[in-house]
Amino acid sequence: MARITKDEVKHVANLARLSVTEEEAEMFTKQLDAIISFAEQLNELDTDGIEATTHVLDVRNVMREDEVRESLPREEVLKNAPDEQDGQVKVPSILE
Repeated sequence: MARITKDEVKHVANLARLSVTEEEAEMFTKQLDAIISFAEQLNELDTDGIEATTHVLDVRNVMREDEVRESLPREEVLKNAPDEQDGQVKVPSILE
């Protein structure tokens, strides 16, 4: 039983703006059918009692606590700015 037809392959190729010949469509139909058959083998696995996972490893985002700290003085920061005006970093205008 074919899980994908040659017409479906041609349709997807058209959506992807790909040009495929009849021979290529036939080849891709066989290859995609084999891939789908292989992937369907996963349905045969007994997954009862197995918790769903989003990642193989237990990955957590480690972040420090957000706490208020004293920052650099404005004058010290503006020393590194290429251009400064009225205590602020001056950047080129992007609006017309």
